[in-house]
Amino acid sequence: MKPFDTIVVADWSAAKRAPARPSKDAIWLGITRSGVSEDPVYCRTRQEAEAWIVALITQETAAGRRLLVTFDFPFGYPVGFARHVTGSDDPFALWAWFADRIEDRPDGANNRFDVAETLNAMFEGPGPFWGKLDRDKWPGVPYRKEGIAFDVVAEKRACDRVARASSSCFQLAFPPTVGGQVMMGLPMLSRLRKLDGVRVWPFEDWQQAPVVLAEIWPGVIEPAVKAALATQGPDAIRDREQVRLLAMALSRLPVDDLYRVMAEVPAAAREEAWILAAELKEDLIVHAMETVTPLRNDCFALPPGVHWTPVAEALDLLQSRLSPVAGAETLPLDAALNRISAAPVTAVRANPPLPNTAVDGYGFAGGRGAGRHRLPLVAGRAAAGDAPGAVPHGAAIRVLTGAALPDGVDTVILQEDVVVDADHIRFSGPLKAGANTRQAGEDKHAGDAVLAQGEVITPATLALLAATGVREVKVHKPLRVGVLSTGDELVPVGADAGAGQIYDANRPMLLGLIARFGFEPVDLGAVADDRTALRARLDASAQEVDVVLTSGGASAGDEDHVSALLAEAGAMALWRIAIKPGRPLALGLWNGVPVFGLPGNPVAAMVCTLIFARPAMGLLAGKGWAHPQGFTVPAAFSKRKKAGRREYLRARIREGQAEVFASEGSGRISGLSWADGLVELPEPAADISPGDPVTYIPYGSFGI
Repeated sequence: MKPFDTIVVADWSAAKRAPARPSKDAIWLGITRSGVSEDPVYCRTRQEAEAWIVALITQETAAGRRLLVTFDFPFGYPVGFARHVTGSDDPFALWAWFADRIEDRPDGANNRFDVAETLNAMFEGPGPFWGKLDRDKWPGVPYRKEGIAFDVVAEKRACDRVARASSSCFQLAFPPTVGGQVMMGLPMLSRLRKLDGVRVWPFEDWQQAPVVLAEIWPGVIEPAVKAALATQGPDAIRDREQVRLLAMALSRLPVDDLYRVMAEVPAAAREEAWILAAELKEDLIVHAMETVTPLRNDCFALPPGVHWTPVAEALDLLQSRLSPVAGAETLPLDAALNRISAAPVTAVRANPPLPNTAVDGYGFAGGRGAGRHRLPLVAGRAAAGDAPGAVPHGAAIRVLTGAALPDGVDTVILQEDVVVDADHIRFSGPLKAGANTRQAGEDKHAGDAVLAQGEVITPATLALLAATGVREVKVHKPLRVGVLSTGDELVPVGADAGAGQIYDANRPMLLGLIARFGFEPVDLGAVADDRTALRARLDASAQEVDVVLTSGGASAGDEDHVSALLAEAGAMALWRIAIKPGRPLALGLWNGVPVFGLPGNPVAAMVCTLIFARPAMGLLAGKGWAHPQGFTVPAAFSKRKKAGRREYLRARIREGQAEVFASEGSGRISGLSWADGLVELPEPAADISPGDPVTYIPYGSFGI
């Protein structure tokens, strides 16, 4: 069975028209398309939400994408209710009954309590519907539940009991309640069901349907919702986070597991409906929590028995275990330059939107053969920005570059090739039909992809987006990368250095690298070799940044406090990587924030940043993993390399050959600025002579 490409979670409402500013207790729609979470949609009215869903169904089915639309209210009532009301066990007969009687005005006013009175009159005694907004109105609806027997129909459905849902579909007021949502939602479902390709789970055969409607209960992921809200400010909206997290959690469920529970529902579900994936509650919570905190404490753990990790294996491990941590926001085009797209973007309209002329000249219909031609010239002209008019067949019109072609014009001849004779033009053929014109959509058609997820938005990107009618784009928020230096020996730049002290060269270098990578550098200062002070600094930093780069203290010595603290937190792995310069790379999480413990030597710190931290930060930022582009060039040096480690030599290109810095010593910082790239030598032993091919990676391939 084909998986669902697009998933929608709708938080429905029975309330009146919501305010213009997004707020709680309104309608929110969470959307995940191809595994990518989109900004939740806020709807002020039920009519607006229904129109949006209808448009989405039309769009997704036209694109060949399978769609699952879920709603947070019951699709049915307890067994026996439908027959008592309609004389049939068919739940769709009950949907139609509500659709015929519910009145819903654009301002949100509706007659649901009047309908509840009508329904209660069909049963002996009070109820089953209870709860109302005004104690003195609707005398046929009890204000409280006391005294209602629930002897003809049960108070709750079987799935409500399985999911431990807290309210009944008969409860119309006082939270928690879904009773009003059911009454205002079923008429909408009845209309959606009539659209082509739409099927309702579990009432109908849904396996091959392009669009499936299903019931969901957002309460199943409550722990994840609480965790998400705890990381946000007081203005966070629970409903918004709930639909966003649940849509993502559903998209991450293994298809086989989801389809298995959809196929295995009890008999009562054919009348009462069922809560989608209620049996997978724990799995949904896990997947939702991954969205809140996408990295696990053990994400950097190495396989048992690994002592020296090859560079390629280390890179593969990082790529497989990291995921984006940068949030997303929607910005207008003029604010999106250099940001990373968080979702694919399609053209709103074609470029060009209409056929137009590529030159100044005269337009008419059809080509012309060899010989002389004379055509009458109509009055007026067509210029860029003019609404296209019409030209009679066999006549011509003056056209200027960029003008939309009038009806009856598909060919343009250059003005230099024409003689104007009073109200006629004369020219010599041949001229092909369609000459000197641009077709509508020859660059992009409406609906074509114009921006992929994970792309950096450049000035050229902005031009394409603007030309195709895109007004705003969803982008990742800038990745905030903190840089922290450690060590008693460090002295900040500008201070006086005493005997045995050195200037902190790593911090300005790393902050500069981060800025050149396109991320947001955050200077976290320096900390002495004091574990308590380092712990406090890391605690504060985890509240401020998305990633921390430290330098120094990343090995296993007495004063290597970075690795020691990460180990204490249970979220550290000391990767001994077969690389020169480098070797130790402490990786871990501190309060959920990734920490890259770099070597203290500036040369090793820069090389490890370029080789490991740069692609990892790109992935964390939402850009995806990027391998630096290397080039094969002849060597301008000699070297006998030992086997075992991958080596990176500071290098530069001169006269088409790769020169390397005179010394390979890690203490020679001057080699970093002397070079304009690195020569990469693989792990096997090698004897390199001048002219031998080597791989050269320019600094530009790393984004600096």
